[in-house]
Amino acid sequence: MNWQAIDADPRFQRLHREKSRFLWSLMAFAITFYLLLPLGTAWFPALFRTRVWGPLNVGLLFALSEFLMAWGVAFAYARHAGRRFDALAAELVREAPAIGGKP
Repeated sequence: MNWQAIDADPRFQRLHREKSRFLWSLMAFAITFYLLLPLGTAWFPALFRTRVWGPLNVGLLFALSEFLMAWGVAFAYARHAGRRFDALAAELVREAPAIGGKP
């Protein structure tokens, strides 16, 4: 199989470009959300100490929301990949022998 020919195929390039753009966007969102917790506790300690219900305060709820955010990012990726990336990849797999030739 000629992997260089497959790598040079415009469809593969488009798949790689779209997937990279989407993943970098998700990563930027996740890192920003993650960094809001330490930055928020450093810059707004009174807000993060504000009690919401019983022993729960804003800081603890925000920390717990990190899990929801991670699940949301995973869900967003799985959904987008299933709708867009998997179809493009399947097309490339079908066409791989024609693109890259046989060994």
